Amino acid sequence: MTLASFFRVFMVIGTLFLVVVSPTRSWAATGKVYLIDNKAVRHEVADISLAPKNSGHSYRLNMQYDRFTDYFLSMKEMKCLEGPELMCHLPYPYRNPHWLSDTELHWLEHDLLFMFKQPSEYGANFWNGILYRLTPTDYGYSGIGMAVDLNELAAPPDDLDTPAFKGIDLEELSTKNRWLPRMEIRLVP
Repeated sequence: MTLASFFRVFMVIGTLFLVVVSPTRSWAATGKVYLIDNKAVRHEVADISLAPKNSGHSYRLNMQYDRFTDYFLSMKEMKCLEGPELMCHLPYPYRNPHWLSDTELHWLEHDLLFMFKQPSEYGANFWNGILYRLTPTDYGYSGIGMAVDLNELAAPPDDLDTPAFKGIDLEELSTKNRWLPRMEIRLVP
């Protein structure tokens, strides 16, 4: 083997290694968003599509509200999944560029805010908010439910270009006490 052949093989192996190891996704994709219950059953809640943009992706989220039930809670119409608890989706009420990268998933996390409540309770309990902290996976993203007080969104954040809950330490939800403690986003290029 010549020195030139050795370097060509080395470059091919190195390129393959970067493709396999690199978490950066540079392709367009579509997929499904699932909330996962404490018995590992997936509940499909949205479709998502990603398109490459500015070292990341723009995304489009389409909540499947036909799977939700309408509730009027605390003077607000809400879309809720029914189960042992009600899980109500709360769209982020402020400006959102709908952009993400594998290291910046905060805007998508804010588009997927939920609130839980017992069906027998009256009104909305915005202090029972859930933000799913997302991380990249081989198949897309996975999220762990974190407790968040959604009352913080009653007034706009000081900086509208920064997600309201970015960089805030949050407490992880108990997987046995909450109906839908995890999230999974499955993407197909």
